[in-house]
Amino acid sequence: MTQRVHYRVENRVAHIELDDGKVNVMSAAMLADIDSALDRTENEADIVVLRSTRPEIFSAGFDLKVFASGDIAGSLAMVKAGAELALRLMLHPLPTIGVLEGHAYPMGTFLLLACDVRLGAHGPHRMGLNEVAIGISPPGFAIELARSRLHPTWLSRTAVLGEMYKPEDAVAAGFLDRIVPQAMIDKTLGDTIAALRAIHGPSHATAKKRLRRSTAEAMRAAIERELTMAAYEANSKARTAVVLPGARN
Repeated sequence: MTQRVHYRVENRVAHIELDDGKVNVMSAAMLADIDSALDRTENEADIVVLRSTRPEIFSAGFDLKVFASGDIAGSLAMVKAGAELALRLMLHPLPTIGVLEGHAYPMGTFLLLACDVRLGAHGPHRMGLNEVAIGISPPGFAIELARSRLHPTWLSRTAVLGEMYKPEDAVAAGFLDRIVPQAMIDKTLGDTIAALRAIHGPSHATAKKRLRRSTAEAMRAAIERELTMAAYEANSKARTAVVLPGARN
């Protein structure tokens, strides 16, 4: 599809595969490519799989260089695109599967949280919302999304303390539904796809809307409240400088 997002359909399963050649940074361009792939799925597929093909990384999250540059308009556009994509994925009418086989930093984690089924592989990787560790407060849309999927006892640790979790703890927290050895991930994905084929598509779509209506409304309200130029600019002035990876001693 593009150099960043590869799209293919096999037996009515749409595979959206992330590979920007580096660490799958969620730039505005990457987010737009994923959104375009989702456009195609609604007419071409019955199930959607979101996965990275980069070794040991799902996504490094939003492009921190944009935040650090002081480009408020660019930062706002990127965050808003991420918020809209997460909201769209959470309400996607088709069953969605997110596959974690490497590190997932915030925007990558947001996309996984928005999927119906979250599969993970055992390994030394981490996932979570580490914004407060780099001088950013988690956006409201992301907190509402996390609130809908995480167990309450883990939510504060995630949003307020910025903890990142290994796969075993990610399951306990509610980030993932199941983890298996890396060698079993393809078989497990296949079994999951087979199980999802058995459900009634229209009923699934309706149930999803009903279940997630309050979360979707809360996410939309947060987007409208926080992701305007005036609100974002005010928040940016109050925020400490973004700390790029490796900048701290």
